[in-house]
Amino acid sequence: MMDIECSSELNEQPQMLPPPPGTFIDREELIQHVGEFAVSQGYVVTIKQSKRDKVVVLGCDRGGVYRNRRKPIDESAECIRRRRTGSRLTNCPFEVVGKKDDGLWVLTVKNGTHNHEPLKDIAEHPSARRFSEKEVLLIKEMTEAGLKPRQILKRLRQSNPDLLSTPKHVYNVKAKLRQGNMSVRNYKSLKPQKSAVRNNYLSVMEPSWRQHNPPRVPNLIGGRFVDSQSFASIDVINPATQEVVSQVPLTTNEEFRAAVFAAKRAFPSWRNTPSTIRQRIMFKFQELIRRDIDKLAMNITNEHGKALKDAYDDVLCGLEVVEHACGLANLQIGEFVSNISNGVDSYSIREPLGVCAGICPFDFPAMIPLWMFSTAVTCGNTFILKPSEKDPGAAVMLAELAAEAGLPNGVLNIVHGSNEIISTICDDDDIKAVSFVGPSTAGSYVYSRASAKGKRVQCNIGAKNHAVVMPDASMDTTLNALVTAGFGGAGQKRMSLSTVVFVGGLTPWEDKLVERAQALRVQPGTEPDTDIGPVISKQAKELICRLIQSSVGSGAKLVVDGRNILPTQAEAAFSSATNPSPCPTSYMKANIIIHHIHSRLKTLAMPFGKKLFRTLHASISN
Repeated sequence: MMDIECSSELNEQPQMLPPPPGTFIDREELIQHVGEFAVSQGYVVTIKQSKRDKVVVLGCDRGGVYRNRRKPIDESAECIRRRRTGSRLTNCPFEVVGKKDDGLWVLTVKNGTHNHEPLKDIAEHPSARRFSEKEVLLIKEMTEAGLKPRQILKRLRQSNPDLLSTPKHVYNVKAKLRQGNMSVRNYKSLKPQKSAVRNNYLSVMEPSWRQHNPPRVPNLIGGRFVDSQSFASIDVINPATQEVVSQVPLTTNEEFRAAVFAAKRAFPSWRNTPSTIRQRIMFKFQELIRRDIDKLAMNITNEHGKALKDAYDDVLCGLEVVEHACGLANLQIGEFVSNISNGVDSYSIREPLGVCAGICPFDFPAMIPLWMFSTAVTCGNTFILKPSEKDPGAAVMLAELAAEAGLPNGVLNIVHGSNEIISTICDDDDIKAVSFVGPSTAGSYVYSRASAKGKRVQCNIGAKNHAVVMPDASMDTTLNALVTAGFGGAGQKRMSLSTVVFVGGLTPWEDKLVERAQALRVQPGTEPDTDIGPVISKQAKELICRLIQSSVGSGAKLVVDGRNILPTQAEAAFSSATNPSPCPTSYMKANIIIHHIHSRLKTLAMPFGKKLFRTLHASISN
């Protein structure tokens, strides 16, 4: 009877899951990933074997067979009960292996099954007995004051009655303190939770990149959002308040290689995934974007500064491409021509290239990333996305939605940085194609450097828009179009209207256009009736101010001056541009400059950026 009950108990199939396989930058990150996932499933992971530079084998320290195998004299139920309460299960078959391969650690699952029940209470987990960072500092102070471990525990429990640590744990902390190890990572604390231990482990352990203040924007590598190991970072500033929203790390070479490795590893299975399944993910993706469009728009406004209505348009324009990707199966059909010559048939097949990369500008934080990766991954490629370091939040949020929609690990990866990471993307041999949107100088550099490596490159650069207004044009319709195209997004859009040529004279148009420009409301983009938000940074405004003053010094007439605008001084924004004061914030209002080019052609320029000023001078010189 005892053997039957024991065997049935051991053969019961547990419901605990093994951690998902993946690629990690170092051994410690791999061990942390497995350990955190084990917490979510209710089992305890320990290191079984380890060669620090080659391999690490992790197992579960619960489960197995009963230690006490001596046959009892009495086979009564009371004896069986005593044996079960006095014995402990050991040697669980669960085992995962991490091996170092080409500088990266690859996790594989050797045996993902268990032969025991999960922990019913997170308080039973050894990690729940660890001290918090604050408690570690208190232990250090009390140790220096001469207190014993039991006295230290007694004082700690006065402020934290639920503390589960023992004097042994205090001794361990003291030993680490003597070694000078004050790493918070070694003393990560888990709060006891009575219910749902096996929920998503992110609800139990908050990712390290969220624990920073301000938060650090994570890299996405192999399906996991990970905090960069780089000490260098760039502040993301809210242009409306000049507050630091987040920090963007400068991705290290090892992390970039890990992202490329993850994309390369995911490519074979993703390219063999049926196109209908890839389309289905895009259908779910566009549904999730619509669900979270409010969050995306608010993030864009906080990081870029554009008005909320412009931020919504940013997301919606990108959403159109996602919707287009939902029907890409028909566009991937090849061609076949029979007997194109005697006994010769011709056919073409559309195949994915492999790992592709996209380099994004700051002016459309959601639209341009969606232009790039949604089409690329639907066609079967894997992707490395480099958002703008000035407003990367929307791209990270879109990646989270893509993962929620079912995009497999490694298909989409995100790295951050500036010029150095762009050069690395251009030089990497595993990246087969690069898409770039941005300034002409940077685009020329990307095109020449990436094409020299044999990559397929597309660079969208040098965008300029002009308008020609004929004498019979509708007054209201034309004015609305000019104001929207010239001043939308604070004029920072690459396709902003920079130069208007009025055929037949400017007189009937000038006063009306100035009136419309003066009526624009300049305030933070979060306000519902905002027409113009701040430009992206103080440096951008200072550059625009210098360019406007240079144009005025060359003989132009400045009829509307919004350089010294403050959100609460709308009426005092417009004055003659004789001696403009320094630009203290990133707010600007409309600026209209008039150049007389020909007796019958009048040019009016609305400059906000450097490219607009260059367009104006090109027109004058011609």
